[in-house]
Amino acid sequence: MDFALTEDQRAFFDTAQDFAANELAPHAAEWDANAIFPVDTMRKAAALGFAGIYVREDVGGSALTRLDAALIFEALSEGCTSTAAYISIHNMASWMIDTFGNEDQRQTWLPKLTTMELIASYCLTEPSAGSDAASLKTKAVRDGDHYVLNGAKAFISGSGTSDVYVCMVRTGDEGAGGVSCIVVEKGTPGLSFGANEKKMGWNSQPTAAVIFEDCRVPVDNLIGEEGDGFKIAMKGLDGGRLNIGACSIGTAQVALDTAMAYAKDRQQFGKAISTFQATQFKLADMATELEAARLLLRQAATKLDKKEPDATQHCAMAKRLATDTGFEVVNQALQIHGGYGYLKDYPLERHLRDVRVHQILEGTNEIMRVIISREMLNR
Repeated sequence: MDFALTEDQRAFFDTAQDFAANELAPHAAEWDANAIFPVDTMRKAAALGFAGIYVREDVGGSALTRLDAALIFEALSEGCTSTAAYISIHNMASWMIDTFGNEDQRQTWLPKLTTMELIASYCLTEPSAGSDAASLKTKAVRDGDHYVLNGAKAFISGSGTSDVYVCMVRTGDEGAGGVSCIVVEKGTPGLSFGANEKKMGWNSQPTAAVIFEDCRVPVDNLIGEEGDGFKIAMKGLDGGRLNIGACSIGTAQVALDTAMAYAKDRQQFGKAISTFQATQFKLADMATELEAARLLLRQAATKLDKKEPDATQHCAMAKRLATDTGFEVVNQALQIHGGYGYLKDYPLERHLRDVRVHQILEGTNEIMRVIISREMLNR
């Protein structure tokens, strides 16, 4: 039970942290205010190996572990939560192709995905299928050498900009067993996109519907076999939940550091507010809860790397705790700033808006509790 990072892991973290400080943080407020999707900056991250973190090396991936990825996303989110989270989504989509695709599919898409010459989106959620993902209705009907897709996906990050859409569609009967995974490329006839959603946070990435109207996709784009889609989606979400939890932890750490610096500087009643026990206790609780969430997340990542049977349960535990804790730590950091925390002159309100959605996506935290309790009761 060695909690120390290896020399390589420390190097991954430091590299990502330097990139976040130099390439993300100086621009994060502008990207948020003007809804700028920083593709060129993300390609710089890809040049460091961050676009194919757990993709195999023969197609340009870094072939790192889930724990390595958690460290990288914690560090990247210190610069821009929203952009770090998008890089996580891109990694998840690429991993699905690398893990479940055939060799032709891997060689077709992954060399350009690992450089982010091509950008990927993950398409599971639908207007009427959120937490109940297995009830999705987007149909893919076989017609010779093609599938004909009809339906729509909702809340898709990168929609309209991404080049590759890894989509869960219904090829069979109702329920999880009728879901398949298929790649749809931008420019395919019948593929269109909705208007960009006006969101509370995550404004450095576009979010919109992905719409299929008699969209003809080659059968060769099927990932795995028919009926494998839901299993592929759930396996992808184990890692996605770790990454989004790591993004919450990294953002919360920056918020805590900002609050500590502010508390030492801010004078009230003739002294720094850091000298008040109420402030000290608040900071102590924030640091303690954040460290507990970080340790659980790293344990869950280790279990996923080792393919331990309780890995999915621990990924759900880690996601639930890290995202709830991350939001609460950022909220308390804003509170320490008082009225200044509510102003856009300070980063706290942006941090708060960005981490809030982490309690909803990659499976709501209520669904995390369903997963955890199901695993507990079915032992």
